This record gives sequence, structure tokens and C-alpha cells, in this order.
Amino acid sequence: MPGHLTVAGVQTAPRTIGADLAPFAADVARHAADGAQLVVYPELHLFGADQLPEHERTHALEASAVPLDGELVRRLGTIAADAGVWLVPGSICERGPQGELFNTALAFAPNGELAASYRKIFPWRPYEPYVPGDRFVVFGLDGSIVGLDICYDAWFPEVSRHLAWLGAEVIVNVVKTTTPDREQEVVLARANSITNQVFTVSVNTAGPVGRGRSIVVDPEGAVLAESHGDGETVLAVPLDLDQVTRVREHGTAGVNRMWSQFRPGDAAIPLPLYAGRIDPATWRVRATPSAAAPAEQSRPTPASSTPSRQPLL
Repeated sequence: MPGHLTVAGVQTAPRTIGADLAPFAADVARHAADGAQLVVYPELHLFGADQLPEHERTHALEASAVPLDGELVRRLGTIAADAGVWLVPGSICERGPQGELFNTALAFAPNGELAASYRKIFPWRPYEPYVPGDRFVVFGLDGSIVGLDICYDAWFPEVSRHLAWLGAEVIVNVVKTTTPDREQEVVLARANSITNQVFTVSVNTAGPVGRGRSIVVDPEGAVLAESHGDGETVLAVPLDLDQVTRVREHGTAGVNRMWSQFRPGDAAIPLPLYAGRIDPATWRVRATPSAAAPAEQSRPTPASSTPSRQPLL
């Protein structure tokens, strides 16, 4: 349906590294048959090492890392194609071209194409062994734009802001939170949606490994669906993507239009923390990519040459 996206956020336990993919494929197909257009799994869902002693887990993750052009990624594309669904299978341990270890979220189109890959910019230091990624990633999904981030990224408002600035209407946040701070992350999911006027789909790992509490939030911060515990569950939610347009045009609660903050001629605002600035000339949401070009991966570039989807002034 134009303007709508039905998401299935699958709160479930991790699958052991190297486990048979057939049960995972069957699970994806089941959600597709139930009407999901986009199926989302938690962070590192296919790279479970939690059954190992803690001192062995990092070695197991490093040893399991795969390249983006490897067999695992091809098989995941086939699973998406067989189900005919957009698929975010969580994130994988990626072996980079120089031997780096990245925590990388993947998104596959219904034809099996790898539509986007995003390397976690903010690994949970000092506990995670991953090298930080260096770019924000959005991709086109049937005329809409979806951004990817991973777990701890949500604690850094710069990530959600840049994804929204790149045009994201939905931010998919895959999570593997095993610690008590999931309570705060639920608040952050709502806050990031409110301050950027986007949908947030935050899917956490189920117990006994994860703390659960997956959540789907609309562009004004209203909770559309939430798991109140850590049990296995699916948040199946239809998203009215036109709500993003309405909220940005008319304002959150009918009053706040953050993306229309500046007027022509306003001075740039120095940002000494970043050795940069906010330039009113570039404070505009970028245009929607065409459905024929589903992937966009970029560093932020000036948006003034790209027409905005929304009325801004």
C-alpha cells in the first residue's frame, strides 16, 4: 500500500554461530506470509556466542567474521528472495578488506540484492572488539527511506540526526542489550523519534541473553508497539509513512517544526565540539531516492543542491 510499510520486529534469542540457516529461513518466510514487508532481527542474531565462557567469546566472534561478498551474505540474500521480503537479519561480524572486524547491519531487497550495509559507528567500548564504521547509511525501500543503526549508536544523537537529514523516515535500530540500561534505551528510542520526526523500530534480543523490551515509535514519540518483557515475541506494526510528512509540515503536536527552524540569511552556528558548524543553508532533509536505486550509502554532503521532500519555510 503506498505510504505504508508493515514491519515485523522479531524479538528472539540469538542463533549459535554457524547454526543451520534452514530454521531461520523458515522463520523469515513465516513473517512474510503473515504480511510483513520488512522483517527485522536483533543485533548479531546469527552470531550467538553467549554459550561460551566470557573469555572465549571475542575469539569466537573474530574467527566467525565473514566478508560482504562471502557465502553467508549470498545465502541471506537468497532467504530474502525466497520469502519475497525486505530483510534486516540483524548484524554480522564482518571481516573488512584490511582484516578489520566490524559489527555490520545488512538490509536485503525482496530480489535478494544487498541493498545496504552499515558498520556500527559506536561500538560499546570498552567491551566490544569492533572497529568503528565511518559513514551513515540509508536505503530506498519502495519509495520510502530507511536508515540503519546498531544498539549503542542510539545513545549518540548525532547518528539519528544524520540519518534523518539523509532522508530517513524510519530508523531501524538492531540491538543486543543484555544489561539493565535497556530501560534508558526505550526512552532514547522515543526521544530520537521526537527530535528527528521519524519512526524508530528498535528490536532487542530476547532472554535469557537479552533484556527484550523491543519498541516501535512514531514520529511524535507515541509508542505503537512494545514488548514489556524479555520473552520471544514479534512486533508486527503497519507504519503510516505519510505521518512523517504531516508532522514535519504541521509540527510535532501541531507546533514544533525542527526541520524548518532557519530562515534565509540566518548566520551559521559554530559547533566547536565538532570543529564545524550548523549552516542554515544545509538544514534540509534530503530528497527520497527512487525505488529503482534502493541503496544509498554516503558521508554527509551539502543538501542545498537536492530538493527537499517537505515544505521548509
